[in-house]
Amino acid sequence: MDNEADYGPFLKALSGADPIQARRFAAAKALELGWGGVSKVSAITGFSRTTINKGIQELESNEDLKPPERLRKPGGGRKRVADREPNLLNDLEKIMEESTAGDPMSLLKWTYKSTYAIAEELQSRGHKVSHDTVRRLLKESGYSLQANRKNLEGKSGPERDTQFRYVSSQAAKFIDAGDPVISVDAKKKELVGNYKNSGRTWRQKGQPELVNVYDFPSKAIGAAIPYGVYDPKRNEGVVNIGKSHNTAEFAVESIRQWWNLVGKYRYAGCKNLLICADGGGSNGSRNRGWKFFLQQLADEIGITITVSHFPPGTSKWNKIEHCMFSFISMNWRGKPLSSYETIIKLIGSTKTKKGLRIEARLDDRDYETGIKILDEDMARLKISVHELYPMWNYSIEPRLTTSK
Repeated sequence: MDNEADYGPFLKALSGADPIQARRFAAAKALELGWGGVSKVSAITGFSRTTINKGIQELESNEDLKPPERLRKPGGGRKRVADREPNLLNDLEKIMEESTAGDPMSLLKWTYKSTYAIAEELQSRGHKVSHDTVRRLLKESGYSLQANRKNLEGKSGPERDTQFRYVSSQAAKFIDAGDPVISVDAKKKELVGNYKNSGRTWRQKGQPELVNVYDFPSKAIGAAIPYGVYDPKRNEGVVNIGKSHNTAEFAVESIRQWWNLVGKYRYAGCKNLLICADGGGSNGSRNRGWKFFLQQLADEIGITITVSHFPPGTSKWNKIEHCMFSFISMNWRGKPLSSYETIIKLIGSTKTKKGLRIEARLDDRDYETGIKILDEDMARLKISVHELYPMWNYSIEPRLTTSK
């Protein structure tokens, strides 16, 4: 019975019972409902959990239930604090408005908004309340403990949908022509060592894998920077695991490794390559190094490289995020990334029912940061921008005729 209307006969019988009978009726219904029964009965009757639990103790005792010697008069018993102090709820609401809506002068706004802090503030205003009372009043007023939720992406301009459609049409055109389309991005940098990794994994009960208490980077073996290249048509990818820095040169080297390991065999004879990438980071639309090193790659493999960037704030729509990286995270959750070998094996063993296959490799190269790409270097690039959003869409042709 999930609908409160289903409890009509029970609530009607309860309304005619004295307080002790009502307590026992409520306890009997809670026991009948089983798991979660106390919470359910408390919600539909308004009885406190303490009252219902007391009734359960009476029903489960070996002693016979006896008629009460004395019954409380209607309206008897200790008054609710909100009834004794009429201004309490108003003051509580003011405090919550200050700390949630944002009174910049409120000290409570800049503290952890715990029931203890709220109770202290109410006590300073002359109310005799405990943190438990505050918790109960907040729940009755519709408040609950909630975490932040990532949902705001900023304003969505008209160019966003237009760019999405353009990327989609470009991908369809390349795939129809038999040319490769890849989605690229870097996954979060990970510390390599015996550190806690979020998530849980199946192990013998009471035998969790022990890891370091503190995640001090200085104690780590090193850092792992997974840069992924995902082929949505073939549902396969390559992850190049760097050890130094996530630079534009490293990003392009990762694409080079995909081409050498997979691409040139899967797409022998192709003339074009489409790269779908985020608008920032090592493969950002404003990153000169990204375009400079892509030109070197185009010269080396002898094909035209077209790049389409996703609009700012839309990285979660990049296919590699939800088609490859998400499954890597699920595969290694709860497992310490204790060595580079472990990381490679965990990534390489990631598979899905839809046939996802990933190849992982370690990149030992030390990538230099702060490389300046001069104007004369950019002038030598054989780059042509597209008519639609030229900052986000461009093609780089090879300057030399080379064999693939």
